[in-house]
Amino acid sequence: MKARVHVMLKTGVLDPQGEAVRHALGAMGFDGVQGVRQGKVIELDLAEGATQADVEQMCEKLLANTVIESYTVEMA
Repeated sequence: MKARVHVMLKTGVLDPQGEAVRHALGAMGFDGVQGVRQGKVIELDLAEGATQADVEQMCEKLLANTVIESYTVEMA
């Protein structure tokens, strides 16, 4: 079983990496980019019987800093 976790900074939290990417894209001639938010994707290979609740606990305890980040979980 696989799970994919998407972690992004919450709205209102400054994203210096995203701003650096936006600036670099502008310098490369991509003038239409008005904002960039950068996040991360974590793919987990799980043993049979693992649940979405298990993955959410992993996110709460380690994979996401829930003070400044939000996350979504996809189970496959």
